[in-house]
Amino acid sequence: MPTHHPITTIGLKLDELEAILAGRRPIALAKDAQQAVKRSHAYLRDRLKKSDAPIYGVNTGFGSLADKSIPKNKLAELQRNLVMSHACGSGEPVPAEIVRAMLVLKVQNMAFGHSAVAPATVARYIDMYNNDVLPVVYERGSLGASGDLAPLAHLALPLLGLGEVIVDGKRMKSAAALKKFGWEPLELGPKEGLALLNGTQFMNAYAALLVLKATRLAQLADVIGAISLDAFDGRIEPFHASVHAVRPHPGQAVVAAHFRELLKGSTLIARAKTHVQDPYSFRCIPQVHGASRDAIAYVERVVERELEAVTDNPTVFDDEDLIVSAGNFHGQPLALALDFLSIALAEIGSISERRTYKLIGGQRGLPAYLVAEPGINSGFMIPQYTAASLVSANKQRCMPNSVDTIDSSNGQEDHVSMGAAAAIKTWHVAYDVERILAIELFNAAQALDFRGADKTSPRLASLHAALRERVPFVKNDVVMHGLMEEALAFVRELPVM
Repeated sequence: MPTHHPITTIGLKLDELEAILAGRRPIALAKDAQQAVKRSHAYLRDRLKKSDAPIYGVNTGFGSLADKSIPKNKLAELQRNLVMSHACGSGEPVPAEIVRAMLVLKVQNMAFGHSAVAPATVARYIDMYNNDVLPVVYERGSLGASGDLAPLAHLALPLLGLGEVIVDGKRMKSAAALKKFGWEPLELGPKEGLALLNGTQFMNAYAALLVLKATRLAQLADVIGAISLDAFDGRIEPFHASVHAVRPHPGQAVVAAHFRELLKGSTLIARAKTHVQDPYSFRCIPQVHGASRDAIAYVERVVERELEAVTDNPTVFDDEDLIVSAGNFHGQPLALALDFLSIALAEIGSISERRTYKLIGGQRGLPAYLVAEPGINSGFMIPQYTAASLVSANKQRCMPNSVDTIDSSNGQEDHVSMGAAAAIKTWHVAYDVERILAIELFNAAQALDFRGADKTSPRLASLHAALRERVPFVKNDVVMHGLMEEALAFVRELPVM
């Protein structure tokens, strides 16, 4: 049996979340979290017995209905109605890996002991994650302000036996899934519906997985860029350590060092050049890739803080006899970071496409469009078109979502972050950058064959040989789509060097 990963009152680190999701490790509340959940839940129950004083979302309405008092015999109905009425998602279902991350992050949020939910409610989410019972959650509906209300409502519906889930790849009614596992629908107690719906778990699930993917893409961009540099007969001098010591941005120095290591032993990079300079898409790789790495590092810090944050509302402090209605659910920190991440990733794709463009231009002894008989063969002319179309789409996506806001809840929620929209667009940017890099590798490997793949560094020659086992050298025109898709699959599986 796999070891359960403990969810504690300290919070998760990004590498812990990655290990849980990648290894599909089951989770369980650690003892400190069990005690914190029980304490918080008991505190709210006791307080409601002692006092009828209004507590937002517990014995009042929600949003602009916060002044409406709710009688005690209607408190359970209030929470159930909240979940049902807020399940207003639209569009496509989100990917399964996002839903898994949402479940883990929602459990973690409740495990801090500031949400006053029943232990049984946390346990049911844990059971759902551990048995891979994935609620159907839709892309659109969150404004990223009062948390991710609509997506988290869809995440919560199966607790009540409502909505739909995916089990073993099959979509089914939640009621049928509960019956399959022998689970009874839950009756939510005071505040529980609000605790389930408030929070940034939709935005942060995307943000966390995007940071992991972005880190990988940044590293792959170096590897693929190094092959392009050698294939283009580029110069190594712009990667000299002294250049980057006098402009001390950390990412820039890391990229330059990475290139020096990747190209160690290459006779192509070491040979005398007839040209004095390379185009910016080669010469300025450390500055461009490095800036994106620095941006990714910033976003990672924001995500790490959010993984250690309580983001529902009201916040219960049982040790202070205090319940505070505030705004930790507001997604502005994530919205700004996700907008920044989309730009950083788009730039990795943009400069990659420019290198592809240079490789097919018939310069420096390479044949036009990287085929021996250009004219009768179009060769690699159109893969660059595809890369250019992906780059253009990413440029259009990178309008910041976080600068937008639209009033909701009759003006009570009069500034929203649009962080969920930022998350979704950044997800698409990341996956298109992966395609752009795969197209660059497809071109760079072809160009390197004209130079002699055995003349590059041992590390890059090994990578080239591995690609050639799946994507052959193109002698004459063929249907390129299948080869491009195979290159993409290769990039997705490629160990980071």
